[in-house]
Amino acid sequence: MKSFSQLVVGLLLAFGIAAGVQAQAPFKKAEDAIKYRKSALFVMAQHFGRIAPVVKGEKPYDKDEVAMNAAIAEQMSKLPFAGFVAGTDTGDTDAKPEIWTDAAKFKSAEEKMQQEMSKLAEVAKGGNLDAIKAQFGATGKACKACHDDFRKKK
Repeated sequence: MKSFSQLVVGLLLAFGIAAGVQAQAPFKKAEDAIKYRKSALFVMAQHFGRIAPVVKGEKPYDKDEVAMNAAIAEQMSKLPFAGFVAGTDTGDTDAKPEIWTDAAKFKSAEEKMQQEMSKLAEVAKGGNLDAIKAQFGATGKACKACHDDFRKKK
């Protein structure tokens, strides 16, 4: 019998794939695309952030919990970029204009973050806490690099 966490991961992955397919469709309004990408980034950050207390030694290590959060963050990392479409550079967004003026660099940052997030999910499955700590750091650096270049300071 599958554990509850495996069931949750399976359901979230199925949802993520379905949402990713849906994200391929054009958005009716620019604000819908902005809400979509912000929501996906929020969920990704929430699950990535749940690993931080374990990495810092502030919370006991639970292999299944870390693996589940890493898997969800990985899946969510694939979704937000469908919402960075023309006309979404203004409104309720922290996106810098460089996303559209230097699209190749933004795409590279997107791919780097997704690669690091995938590595984190893979390492988390293995259960080696030292490897998780190292990959968590590398993933965080990829996230920060994108924020530094493409997100307005608040």
